[in-house]
Amino acid sequence: MLFTDRTDAGRRLGVALGHLERRDPVVLGLPRGGVPVAYEVAQALRAPLDVIVVRKLGVPHHPELGFGAIGEGGVRVISDEIVRHAGVREKDLVAVERAEEAELARRARAYREGRPRLPLKGRAVVVVDDGVATGATARAACQVVRAQGAAHVVLAVPVASPDVAVRLRDDVDEVVCLSTPSLFSAVGEWYRDFSQTSDEEVISLLARVSGGITASEEVEVDAGGVPLPGDLTLPGNAGAVVVFAHGSGSSRLSPRNRSVASALNRAGLGTLLFDLLTPGEEVYRANVFDIGLLAGRLADTTGWLRRRVPLPVGSFGASTGAAAALRAAAAADSGVGAVVSRGGRPDLAGADLSGVRAPTLLVVGGDDTTVVDLNRQAQAALRCENRLEIVPGASHLFEEPGTLDRVADLARDWFTEHLLQEPS
Repeated sequence: MLFTDRTDAGRRLGVALGHLERRDPVVLGLPRGGVPVAYEVAQALRAPLDVIVVRKLGVPHHPELGFGAIGEGGVRVISDEIVRHAGVREKDLVAVERAEEAELARRARAYREGRPRLPLKGRAVVVVDDGVATGATARAACQVVRAQGAAHVVLAVPVASPDVAVRLRDDVDEVVCLSTPSLFSAVGEWYRDFSQTSDEEVISLLARVSGGITASEEVEVDAGGVPLPGDLTLPGNAGAVVVFAHGSGSSRLSPRNRSVASALNRAGLGTLLFDLLTPGEEVYRANVFDIGLLAGRLADTTGWLRRRVPLPVGSFGASTGAAAALRAAAAADSGVGAVVSRGGRPDLAGADLSGVRAPTLLVVGGDDTTVVDLNRQAQAALRCENRLEIVPGASHLFEEPGTLDRVADLARDWFTEHLLQEPS
């Protein structure tokens, strides 16, 4: 079974876990990749969501071999057999545990932002990850959950190594796994998009279900008479809303766009992610690169959004979506107050670049040299306020650690400055 991304996997897993809804479960995601999956599971089960923060205790000079694990609340699970066979001295055990306790506390504070962890005593608990290869982290998490008082422990993953899935049944009351392929080497090979989950996305997803941010509303966008699915998120203090235009071969479920959207939500900006094409239209490759068609859809969607939400509107475009965003913004009645392009092809907007009046930020990866040159050429054609930001060490998809977070920071600051601040 192949999953589109973690959101797709979480929604499918949520269906498979439907029998647990009557047990009023708590859903715990393993940071970071397990949290987007767990978020969808929690939504499906109408259950509270939290993270399960555990730290493996590795044998000194052989850290990949774990002699135990620790969790919040002072939970400590130690394998006396491994300690004995590995010859771990008491002082080394204490030193490792202290170091891991500090990191555990730091991560828990960062993810929850001061919110208390959910109590598990007597509850049915669903531990969720995006997949299981060796099972070491999942096993430690389930043991910690049990030690924290959970009455019924379920391990839920989209995909797992078949032999590991069998072994894990000894640690939990129930294992729910959608796929156990016989030819298994890595979790990521069973996802079309397995890009890194950022800390920012984890924090935002937890904030949504805790009341910090209104959960996304599934909407049907009217794009000039064509119904298109979308996800609209409006923080309680939203001062503006940003429409996302995805790139070729992507959709509203793009994990990179969703990560950036999460950062914008936390800054008080609403977001709308929608599909630019219908499933039937996506079949024809030419439509993916039809900038005129995409720009028209984006313009119609922006108009629909402005009628529904009376707030300033910005556009965030990726790849070909950036060209569509700029072409749509060039219309005299576009109503777009700011544009951000991520790894975009603004050159494909052609002569319309000179008609863009909205302040425009172009963000490109430093290692994406061809696109850097294309953005420089496009920047020269812009007549509006604009800036080109090159993120060092980033490739076209910003998959390198920290690079997508930098994109999110730049976009947040640009939209905040040009959409939220009162004109002087």
